Amino acid sequence: MHVIPMNRAPSQAAPVALWRLAASLLALTGALAVGGADAFGFADVAQQAKKLAQSDYKKPPTNLPKAVENLSYDQYRDIRFDATKSLWRNAKLPFEVAFFHQGLFYDHPVTINEIVGNRARELKFDPHAFNYGKNEIDPKQLKGLGFAGFRVHYPLNAKTYKDEVQVFLGASYFRALGKGQVYGISARGLAIDTGLNSGEEFPQFSEFWLERPKANAKQLTIYALLNSRRVTGAYRFVLTPGSETAVDVKAQLYLRSNVTTLGIAPLTSMYFFGENQRSEIADYRPEVHDSDGLSVYSGTGEWLWRPLVNPKRLLVTSFGLDNPQGFGMMQRGRAFSDYEDLEARYEKRPSVWIEPKGKWGKGRIELIQIPTPDETNDNTVAFWVPEAMPKPGQPYDISYRMLWQKEKETRPPLSWVTQTRRGHGYTRTADDSIALIVDFEGPALKKLPLDAKLEAVVSADANGKIMATNAYRNDVTGGWRMTVRMSRSDQAKPVELRGHLRSGSATLSETWSYILSPN
Repeated sequence: MHVIPMNRAPSQAAPVALWRLAASLLALTGALAVGGADAFGFADVAQQAKKLAQSDYKKPPTNLPKAVENLSYDQYRDIRFDATKSLWRNAKLPFEVAFFHQGLFYDHPVTINEIVGNRARELKFDPHAFNYGKNEIDPKQLKGLGFAGFRVHYPLNAKTYKDEVQVFLGASYFRALGKGQVYGISARGLAIDTGLNSGEEFPQFSEFWLERPKANAKQLTIYALLNSRRVTGAYRFVLTPGSETAVDVKAQLYLRSNVTTLGIAPLTSMYFFGENQRSEIADYRPEVHDSDGLSVYSGTGEWLWRPLVNPKRLLVTSFGLDNPQGFGMMQRGRAFSDYEDLEARYEKRPSVWIEPKGKWGKGRIELIQIPTPDETNDNTVAFWVPEAMPKPGQPYDISYRMLWQKEKETRPPLSWVTQTRRGHGYTRTADDSIALIVDFEGPALKKLPLDAKLEAVVSADANGKIMATNAYRNDVTGGWRMTVRMSRSDQAKPVELRGHLRSGSATLSETWSYILSPN
């Protein structure tokens, strides 16, 4: 039996996010005690972030009693929330909120507040809202604990059942779901120095404010305060569940001190093996990944597609852009036969598309791919890095929309890559040439006459040599196939390739941008 891993390291030296664990735990909240009350809005969170940045960073205290601190993974999972006490359940509102218990990797409490009538009150932790299963834990030992995070429920797939649609748990990690989707890729509030030898810094959402929805609400507003050694920030998330769930993000950041890489709108995913990189172990599944490529919509109107890989060593690449129109980590393989996994259901995992609001200026979209020996590690990270870094103490404002997609994914208008396959250049004789087979589909290709002739336009950097290219109709899919035979000069170095389909002077496809990892 294939066992779905329950924990995954987001990237190098990253804390374990336990997203699959978050998806399996039961909810919490409801009849919780009331704290203070103050007028509240985004400006209040921003003011807190600004003030916080003016003082030295204080590491959050760990407050776990031994009864919780020493729990094993399975013991922690046995702590379940009483769903009847979910926040807003008794009021029969369209949204309900459930909370996670502290413990295991979540040793820092997170403050959570409810906003009612523009006034905030703190929701106090109550151990009696949980079922501790086989764990022998005395609730009296749990006084002073807080929450580890929370999840939001909404009737997404059926009117009679409130599905889990969003989770905030661990550092600044969060995930969302659209209709018919299962958890896969995750997002973060911010990424700092990801992939650098100096080590990554993981900001934490230390406090949340949940705005009580109206009886007919279709959206939920959540505020968050972010804090870390070098950065603070105020966030507003507006969640709109649907066939593609939208999360509108507004943030104001303050640096305590300079950072090398400030990653905006970071997406974290997993790529173990796939069509362009076969498994090195005996595995019955053709592919295992939460995402299979990075899609980029540049400010000039060009669409780029970079298939993901599982490299032998850390691989960092980037796209320099001016005012990008969007980017996303996508799962384009949507057939069950792509994965053949009845438990993980990778074909149902969402793609996430980022749409900037306003002009982001000059910068780069950075893609970091980290070697992983299995599917339990989130080994792929993508984010926007502004060229003009904010100065310490000065506010940095950023806004964007996130779309969690499956049925109607954001794609180029003409045609797009559906798969990239790799093999030997020649199968009859032994040589070191490499064959790459790239399939395209889209409306521009389906409109072509039967006698159409397309050209495969392919280039490689100085470490690669293009030996032959071809383009011909794919009678099975109705698309077109581009084939490339190439060689590499230095086997210890990568090769970057670019290719697209052209008819005369007209480009008919997005740009296939491929990194051939070093041997």
